[in-house]
Formats: sequence, structure tokens, C-alpha cells
Amino acid sequence: MKNKFLKTKLSALLLVLLSAGCVSIPDQIKPVENFKLERYLGQWYEIARMDHSFERGLTHVKAHYSMRDDGDVRVANRGYDPDEKVWQEVEGKAYFVDSPNQAFLKVSFFWPFYGSYIIFELDHEHYQYAMACGPNTSYLWILSRTPQMPEDVKQYLLAKAAAAGFDVDQLIFVDQSPF
Repeated sequence: MKNKFLKTKLSALLLVLLSAGCVSIPDQIKPVENFKLERYLGQWYEIARMDHSFERGLTHVKAHYSMRDDGDVRVANRGYDPDEKVWQEVEGKAYFVDSPNQAFLKVSFFWPFYGSYIIFELDHEHYQYAMACGPNTSYLWILSRTPQMPEDVKQYLLAKAAAAGFDVDQLIFVDQSPF
């Protein structure tokens, strides 16, 4: 099952790259400035996402960011497939596109193909929530350090995403309830 998840994720990423022209930023999106990678590292729970084949049907999705020995970022994604009753995971690596102070990275789950990962909203004080997108408005993730996000924070992020051109009615809210 791990290979199925990996192949599906890689195929989807390849399609994104071919259609998006590698690494780009949507016109209306501005990456977070004064970004502190060391504060962003660790586990994030996926609260909501746009539907894509590489995560379709998965619940309890988490991303874990850590430093690699070469100084780049390790990205480990994991989600539960309730139909197959198995965990699926994939690991990739990420690099800053411009400056480590700007939250604009390129991520690869299958070298040499890369896709954009742009953090455009962040709890600068506590690093408890974040919102990231890919190279266009078809890719959006709302992330939290905890499995549940306060409703006022969620509504704030949804409004910000809608104002940036994302179709928030298409978001999938990820089941993060305890097993």
C-alpha cells in the first residue's frame, strides 16, 4: 500500500509540475516573510485540503518536517486509508527557493521533479497554524499543531483563502478524530 500512495502522489506531483511550469507562486499569493524554519519544524495536522488523487480518501493526515543532514528539509506525509485499513506515507525533501526568511519552498517527492510549497499565512507568534498552497489555487492546505483547530481561527483562514481566490467550498475537512 505504501507504494500505491507513493506512486499516486508522484503521478499527481508530476502532473502539477507539467501543468504549472515547475515552481511558481499564484499571482495573488505572497509568501510569509520573517519565516523561522526552526519554529516550523515538527508535526502538523492537516485540517483541510483541496481534493487531489495523492491524498484522496485519506484521514488523519499529518506532515512532519525535520532537518536533513545536508541542511535541507525532510518532509514526511502520512495518512490513514480507511478502506484499506492501512497507513500510507511518503517522504520528500524541500529547499528554499529564494531566502530562508521567506516561506517559499520547492518540494520533491520524486527527483528531479519539484512543486511549489508556499506558506502564505502563519501564526507568527506561536507557530500554531499555517496555510500553504502550491503553484496555483487548486492546491491549498490548512494546518494546525493540534488535531482540532479553534473555530475562530478556522473561519479567519477560510476567509483569507477565499479572498486570495481559493474555492473554499471545495475544501475537504480532514477527519482527525481519535481512533
